[in-house]
Amino acid sequence: MPGTVLLLAASPVGKGCLVDAASVLPVLAAVSPAVLSGTDTANVVELADPLEPQAVLTRLRAAATAPGPLTVFVTGQLQLDRRQHLPHLALARTTPATVRYTAFPWHWITEELRLRPPGTTTLFVDLHADAETWDHLVVRPLTAGPSAALYGRLAPPPPRRTVATPTYMRAVATILRSGHRPPLPQLHQQALTRVSGEGARTDMVLAPGTPMVAAPPVVAPPPVPAQPPAAPADPHETISAAVQAGRHGEAAALAGQREQEALRMYGPASETVLHWMEVRADLAMFAGDAERSCRTWLAIAGARLNAGQATDSPAVESAVDRAHHQWGRIDDAARARELGPALADLRLRVPGRRQGALDHVQEQLRRLQFQTQA
Repeated sequence: MPGTVLLLAASPVGKGCLVDAASVLPVLAAVSPAVLSGTDTANVVELADPLEPQAVLTRLRAAATAPGPLTVFVTGQLQLDRRQHLPHLALARTTPATVRYTAFPWHWITEELRLRPPGTTTLFVDLHADAETWDHLVVRPLTAGPSAALYGRLAPPPPRRTVATPTYMRAVATILRSGHRPPLPQLHQQALTRVSGEGARTDMVLAPGTPMVAAPPVVAPPPVPAQPPAAPADPHETISAAVQAGRHGEAAALAGQREQEALRMYGPASETVLHWMEVRADLAMFAGDAERSCRTWLAIAGARLNAGQATDSPAVESAVDRAHHQWGRIDDAARARELGPALADLRLRVPGRRQGALDHVQEQLRRLQFQTQA
């Protein structure tokens, strides 16, 4: 099955730039797509210094829903938004004052990858952080979610008036240019070896099952037991397999069953219940049922708000944004018109990061009304 590769390099323009992220893209692009992905053939998508978070989200979402293995290479710098202190990947227009609106939230990556089949998703990252973000991530390590293997390094800010070089990602690309793709732990370790030889200071290392540590010794990967103990079946894996096979009804039924079990155990406002509602909403999207997906995201947003979550919390904003996105894909005008007022009410409370989101809903509602009258 063909693989998918997403090459993303982003950093701000001007004095806020910490790393020359785009400089690594020619080296990565020179690697065979099959070697980048570890498959016989692969589709490669390249994003160099993108301007808009939504553009990145669109490409990431398309890559995440593609069948087959997915490998994502991310080079750039992380900054915190000043309101919620969440890490964002800085884009070309990002400044410290505009992180919330012009940068790409890191948690969007984990959200988009969460339903991918385990063992099919890999992220290689070479990231720099400003001082505030560095201190934050020492306490709250960066992750890519349970379904993705995350390899790479996070570097502290370079000396003043200095733009750093993404040496780790260059090392990965150089190794792959040989035409051979080692097992991922070995590829990661070989890249670290090259970086340490170039004088890495206090970089934090990212690897599956390993906490972020500073300046680790270069050692061979630990041996894997020949017969590891069997792990209990992950319901997400079973659901993902059903989706990949086109058994959307079966996947939805499994998620609904888990939701009902969580409802009995934890109550309607629990995060476990809300998680399975989110899974159902995503499954409806995969099945092409935009109306059901929109209804479910509207219900999730309402439940979170009723539970007292802030209107600008990431989970609430994400639910409303996804409801809005799915509403725009409903083909039946009557159904869209029915759900429009509820979405508009939510947009009044949760305007989100896209400027003019409420105006867009209201304009679309007027068009739908005009179509009915015509």
